[in-house]
Amino acid sequence: MNAEELRKLVLELTHLPNETEWVEFKLNREEPTEIGENVSALSNSAALLGKPCAYIVWGIDDKTHEVVGTTFRPRLAKVGNEELENWLSRS
Repeated sequence: MNAEELRKLVLELTHLPNETEWVEFKLNREEPTEIGENVSALSNSAALLGKPCAYIVWGIDDKTHEVVGTTFRPRLAKVGNEELENWLSRS
C-alpha cells in the first residue's frame, strides 16, 4: 500500500459514524497485552462479518474521528527485548 492509498483508507475509516467491531481508533495506548487482545478481537469480528481485514489506527480521536497524531511507534516498541510485532505474532 502506498502513501496515497493509506491516506484514502484512513479518511474512509474516519468517516465511519462510529468505531466498529473491525475498526478501533487509538491515540497513544501502547500496552502490549491490550494491543494483542484488540488484534484478536478485531480479526475475529472481521472474519465473522466477512470483512477482508480489521484495523487499529493510532492517532485518531475515537469520539470525533479527528486525526490528531500519536507518539506511539509500533515498529520501535518492544516487550522486554523482543520487538512488539514478534511478541504479538508469538503470543
